[in-house]
Amino acid sequence: MHHRIDRALAPLFAALVIGAGALPAAHAAGDPVKVGFIGSFASDTGRSTLRGAEIAIEELNAGGGVLGGRMIELVSADTREDVTEGIKAYEYLNEVEKVDFIVSGSIDDVSLGWFPRMAEYRTPTLDTWTSYIGLIDKVGEEYETYKMYFMNIACDYALGTLYVDFGRDVLAQQMGWKSTVILQEDTAFAGGVQEFIAEIMEAEAGIKVLDTIVYDTQTVDFAPIYNKAAALQPDFMYLISSVNSQVPSSQYVKLQVPLPMTGINVAALGLDFWNDTGGAGGGISTLSPIPSVGMELDDASKVFAEKYRAKYGDERPIFPHFNGFNAYHGVKNAFAAAERAGGFAPLDDWVREMENTDVKLYKDGEFWHRYAYFKPGEIEPRTGREFVHNIKFDLTAPYDDGAPSMVVIQWYTDGTAKVVYPPKYASGEFSVPPWVQ
Repeated sequence: MHHRIDRALAPLFAALVIGAGALPAAHAAGDPVKVGFIGSFASDTGRSTLRGAEIAIEELNAGGGVLGGRMIELVSADTREDVTEGIKAYEYLNEVEKVDFIVSGSIDDVSLGWFPRMAEYRTPTLDTWTSYIGLIDKVGEEYETYKMYFMNIACDYALGTLYVDFGRDVLAQQMGWKSTVILQEDTAFAGGVQEFIAEIMEAEAGIKVLDTIVYDTQTVDFAPIYNKAAALQPDFMYLISSVNSQVPSSQYVKLQVPLPMTGINVAALGLDFWNDTGGAGGGISTLSPIPSVGMELDDASKVFAEKYRAKYGDERPIFPHFNGFNAYHGVKNAFAAAERAGGFAPLDDWVREMENTDVKLYKDGEFWHRYAYFKPGEIEPRTGREFVHNIKFDLTAPYDDGAPSMVVIQWYTDGTAKVVYPPKYASGEFSVPPWVQ
């Protein structure tokens, strides 16, 4: 079961909010368990999360339901990738729908907006898109306040670390590149990644950051930005873009910018990217959370991807982004924890069981991917930081702890995309666009 609110009615629903901190109403044994989706209905990332949750819930319901045979009802609220709308949407799911659990496909700035409201409502929440390190820091610093929050994607610092390794092993050692200019969108996500990259790229990869150019996410003309970057004569450009990423991608191709560009390009994370660039995206590469386009899938994720294609056909996105996989597995993990805890309340019991989650996924009998979470007091050895309630990852090759935090994918001129780093997961080699000499 699933229904949505129309975005035009958001002000009406906001007016129905009767106060923060209200606890969910008690449910009778036969009442449905309500799952709320919060994210953008119009974005590929939002739809990926929503659809991943839909398929997981369909499977759980088909298996006889949960928590003693109760059916799961999915309700959803549109954020429109806007902070204010995101807060209204989170309030709606709690005050009007009185959900038991929320799965989020929100961008970082939107999650930052509703994060304090989550603490007031005490609603178990799983984020599948946001990776902002500040939210994970909050969970560690104020555990009792924010313990209901789990991040089902590696955080900014893990993302940055993998890319520094790629910079060292491929960009510096293989390509001989020694300098870069960062093109950074003006978002919390990009700021967190840029801060980390600029701090250690030269020290650990031998690549000097000549400048960082920050641009507004509504920018439509990137010619001046690319010209400014080219004037600094870097060996390559490093793009950090999670919002409206198709614009810098398409213009990079259209303008035939004579510099290699890699980095983090959300538009390139989906199979729709090839058509979006008019079949001219060959040579563009991006770091991607896992599972990714171009990556061989574990057996369980492969089944999900087949169900996704059968259910949604040619509807965009034609293949789930990584957060679709994370929603699919994450919703199942959240309900498995609820089964062990006796429900989503008492909250402490559910949180404890989520912290004990350790789902290992296999590909052809080989340990390939993992869903587990860092616990309070547990230190990630590479960064020396606590990542409380962040999904676990292994930053030390050969990734025997399940998987790297991210992979780097490359688009080729024949329209295919493959993983080029790290070596254990690679199915192709790194290259530059054909017009770059």
